[in-house]
Amino acid sequence: MAALRAILGVLALTALSQGSTVSPVAKVLTMMSEMKVKGVAMMAEEAKTYAAYAEWVSDQETELGFEVKTSNSDIESLLAVIAKADNDVHKLGSSVNELDNEVATAEGEKADSTALRKKEHEEYVKLSTDYSESVDALNGAIQTMNSKNYDVPQAMALMQSMAAAKPAMRPVLAAFLQEKDETAKGGPAVAAYEFQSGGIVQLLEKFQKKFEGELAEVEEEESNQAHNYDLEMIHLADTIAYLKKEIEEKSVLKTKRASESAFAKSDLASTRGDLSEDVKTLKDMKATFAAKSDTFKANQEVRKQELEAIGKAVEIISDPSVSGSYGKHVSLVQIAQTSFLQVRSEGAARVSARQRVVSFLNKKAQVLSSEVLKTLAAQAASNPFDKVVEMIKGLVAKLKEEAAAEAEHKTWCDAQLKTNKIKREKKTGKANKLEATIEAIGESISSMGQRVATLSKQQAELASAMSQATAQRQLEKSTNADTIKDAAAGEEATKQALVVLKEFYASQSSFLQQAPEMAAYKGMGSASGGVVGMLEVISSDFARLKADTKASESSAATEYNGFMSDAKSSKKAKHDLEVKTSLQKDQAEFEKAQEKKDFESTNLELSKAVAYQQHLKPVCVEVHVSYEERVSARKEEVEALKEAYKILDQK
Repeated sequence: MAALRAILGVLALTALSQGSTVSPVAKVLTMMSEMKVKGVAMMAEEAKTYAAYAEWVSDQETELGFEVKTSNSDIESLLAVIAKADNDVHKLGSSVNELDNEVATAEGEKADSTALRKKEHEEYVKLSTDYSESVDALNGAIQTMNSKNYDVPQAMALMQSMAAAKPAMRPVLAAFLQEKDETAKGGPAVAAYEFQSGGIVQLLEKFQKKFEGELAEVEEEESNQAHNYDLEMIHLADTIAYLKKEIEEKSVLKTKRASESAFAKSDLASTRGDLSEDVKTLKDMKATFAAKSDTFKANQEVRKQELEAIGKAVEIISDPSVSGSYGKHVSLVQIAQTSFLQVRSEGAARVSARQRVVSFLNKKAQVLSSEVLKTLAAQAASNPFDKVVEMIKGLVAKLKEEAAAEAEHKTWCDAQLKTNKIKREKKTGKANKLEATIEAIGESISSMGQRVATLSKQQAELASAMSQATAQRQLEKSTNADTIKDAAAGEEATKQALVVLKEFYASQSSFLQQAPEMAAYKGMGSASGGVVGMLEVISSDFARLKADTKASESSAATEYNGFMSDAKSSKKAKHDLEVKTSLQKDQAEFEKAQEKKDFESTNLELSKAVAYQQHLKPVCVEVHVSYEERVSARKEEVEALKEAYKILDQK
């Protein structure tokens, strides 16, 4: 009641000083009603602010929760990708090592076969040279014998002189001597050719056929060995080419998988860093929200109790028993008289104190460049002492509230700016990485497209070359067949002519031996020998032509088969590589499309983050005075107000 009386006294004094007739009780009711309205509005405003803050926290919690879930999912995917890639790298490395060993083995076999073939060919060259020289020497000896009638000693002397001049005649001479010895042991058969060169010629022709047969066998064996060697070389070359191609493909794939593993590991480290930052931000935000929620609940409870108290006070004062009794028993004049006495006793001190406060506030306002203190000084100069006191108290409380609100706003801004910066940096990094990936995939697609076009062109060129080679081979084969046929026919006709001539001259030789007393008609001995020798040379030429043509045909066929085998193998390899590259290109185009979708989604999120940053700038960034300067200035203003209050308190 004493407090109520004091309030009523102040109101009465104020009313009297202003010439008002308003009842003090009515004035109190008005003030408390205004306080209640203001308290309800402040409570509603605080609830609205908290609701907006809670909604923002919920949105951020949802977004960060999604980010955490996405990061965990990405980490699991990246770990699986890394494990698969590392396993592939290990398997491919082992496979490449095995293929290297197989290549080394095949190349070793190739080298061994080449060395063996070289040795066989050297042996063939030696034997072929010996036999060819022997046959040539026999041809020369036969022609010489046919040109003149030699007896055995003369023939022996001739062959010995030829053996001394031509090393190829030495094996002929040795064979001749051996044959002569064996024939001599057999008895009178020696007389059949002992004194005539014809028998020696027949023996030499026998040796010639023998050496020619052995030469043919050697050449046939050489041809078979060369053919087998060529087939083996083709097989080994194809095997080595295939193995090297496998090595190259697996090495390229190994490098690619290793690069993918390294790229995934880099992404994994970045994603784990982002996850850790998101988890920390989410945890801090929840803790801050919990603390602010507790503060909000406590404030709401205090405000509620305050409003209940004010309402109760209004109810009490509004009761007729209070307001009516006060108006009935207490006169405004009595209160005014008491108040005037107090004012009269305290007036001079209060006026002096108020003036000192006004002067002090003006000076401080000038020093601090404070519009607040300047305004307060002007109001203090024109208001009563008690109102100035209340103004100072109210201003101090207001400044403290502003400081708390601004500190809370700064905390909110710092959290928002930090979260926004982290999100922008993360989305920018991801967008840049996706853009680089899309560009790299695009270059790979272009490269693979060029490779597919090149492989297709190379296959067409191989097909054309194979067609031309086949046409040329068919023509060559037909020509060789005709040549062989003609050579065989010529050789056969020559042999038949030789048989006829040799039989004729052999019969003439026998007749002359049976009738030695007659004048020996030698006929056209030298001429016959020349004809026979010429026919034998022609026959030999036909035989050589046939053999050379057969060898050329065999070589051409082998070369053609080798070319066709290599070409088919190369064409198939290029076709397989084209198909594989086309599939890889399709896969790369699909991956590029997926990366583009991710890039567009990330850019959209980045745009939202940038837009939110622009929203925060005027609220949190673009200020004319820094937060620290505002805090310092407000602190000095509060200290000045406290000092002014002390001046008033010393009245």
